[in-house]
This record gives sequence, structure tokens and C-alpha cells, in this order.
Amino acid sequence: MAKKNASKQKLVIKPTFKIENIVASAELGLELDLYTIASKIDDVEYEPEQFPGAILKLKEPKTSLLLFKNGKIICTGGKNEAEVRAAIERTLRMLVGYSKTKPPKGFKPSFTVQNIVASAEMNVELDLYTIASKIDDVEYEPEQFPGAILKFQSPKTSLLLFKNGKVICTGGRSEKEVETALNMAARLLTPYASPLPPSQ
Repeated sequence: MAKKNASKQKLVIKPTFKIENIVASAELGLELDLYTIASKIDDVEYEPEQFPGAILKLKEPKTSLLLFKNGKIICTGGKNEAEVRAAIERTLRMLVGYSKTKPPKGFKPSFTVQNIVASAEMNVELDLYTIASKIDDVEYEPEQFPGAILKFQSPKTSLLLFKNGKVICTGGRSEKEVETALNMAARLLTPYASPLPPSQ
């Protein structure tokens, strides 16, 4: 029995994660004629009676961009910051000819990451009932949904925890914040974790 406890104490959770989606906002410094853009550029959807923005879908990098008349855009679908930057710069090149105003020469749009969605593996089995009863800021209603929600204030993130050690992290604004939140969760959850059963 003592041996079993010793092995439980040696359990170390090393989370690994993959970014699934980055949501970022940017300003192109343009005044956009969305009607003309929608009529001239393929892959642009614009239905102003339903929504004030147009949607541009890029195949490379695979992203969707929400375009507004004032030149503000929201980019979704990037898997890293380089893809986000490439998508925004490509969009600027595509749209500059449809703008009443032109950005200054050599202008490079900057962007702000609003949210990162990452999937992670803790590689352990989590006792969600005990986690919910022992840790503050955890919501768990298994009859409604199989995952528990753990919230951190700093970095401001929400982690969806599943019994098999899979985690979805949302709310981080940089890869570093995602990593920090997952490492904080790993430390917090270690007492309620056990090795995954061998796969059949």
C-alpha cells in the first residue's frame, strides 16, 4: 500500500498544447467600400442587412477576416502569430485599391490578440468530482456537460477539463499566457490526478 502512495506522489503533470485558433484585431488605415469589395473580390460575403461587416476567406494562410468600413478587421483561424500577420498583410494588399484613403508609405498594420483557443493534454486521468469539491472557481455539472470549467484571474483564462486529461484553454492573449495557465492548472490538479489506464 505504501508503495502505491509513493508512486502517486511521483506523478508529474507536463502539459503539452497546440493552438487551434487565434482571434486578433487590427486597423488597416483604410476607408473601405464594402459593396465594391464584395462585387470585385471572390471569397467575400457581404449582407449589410444582416451584419455591418463583410467576411473575407483566405485559403493561404487559412483564415477568415471580418472587414468593417472604417478599416478595422478581426482575423480568426490563424494557428500562430506569423499566420495572423501574413493574413492581415495580405488583406491590406488586396484591399488598398478599394479605399478612399491610403495608409502612409511602408505602413505595416499591427494587431492585438484578443483570444487564443488551445487544446492540451495533461496525460493523466482527472478526478473531476473531487476537483470540483476541493478547488474554488471550478464549475462541474456532469448531467449537463462532461467537462469541468476551471477559471484563472491571472492570466485571465478558462480551462475546460475532461476526465481523460484533455483540456481546452480559452482567453489567453499570447502563447506564454496559455503555457502559464496550463502549468498553473497542472500544479493545482496533480493531487487529483492518476496515471491514465493502459490503452486497450
